[in-house]
Amino acid sequence: MTSDTRNTGPGPCGPDPFGGLPAALRDIAYSAARHPGARSPDGPSSDGSGAPDLSAGANCQLYAYAVLRHHGLTAPPLRSAELWADTAATRRVTVARPLDLVLFDGGPVAGRPEGYGAHVGVHLGPDRVLHLCKEVGRPAVWRYAEFAARARYARTLGIKRVVRDRARSQAGPRH
Repeated sequence: MTSDTRNTGPGPCGPDPFGGLPAALRDIAYSAARHPGARSPDGPSSDGSGAPDLSAGANCQLYAYAVLRHHGLTAPPLRSAELWADTAATRRVTVARPLDLVLFDGGPVAGRPEGYGAHVGVHLGPDRVLHLCKEVGRPAVWRYAEFAARARYARTLGIKRVVRDRARSQAGPRH
């Protein structure tokens, strides 16, 4: 499945996808050990949000969730297969909008649930996905073709949109 990214408007971070993000989200290092469900050696963030402290790094999912949180959206700390199966906090969509989660993988693997080990990024706008991966080591913005050119990300599994509950939608996004 591919996503039609035409007419999605500017990215949530403007023309410079990093310009609207705090330094903590621009300079974060990739760490495979820092994933949803992992015991954090340094506990929750000191900002009082209850969000994990990402100063020791993050994997793609923790990073994507932190970007969404910065923009006022809250996704539960789900691993990729759980995220793909989730219907309570997210829903599958066919056309990506800014701040939708995009899942990439190399295709189905026998004995594993759909979405297992999928890479998660944040759709910013036309043909731009913000993500954190081991290959780059820091946040990067790639075009969909750049994912497709790598076997482990060759398939766009799909798009998930965070469902806003009433309390969150009344608060509105943070800028």
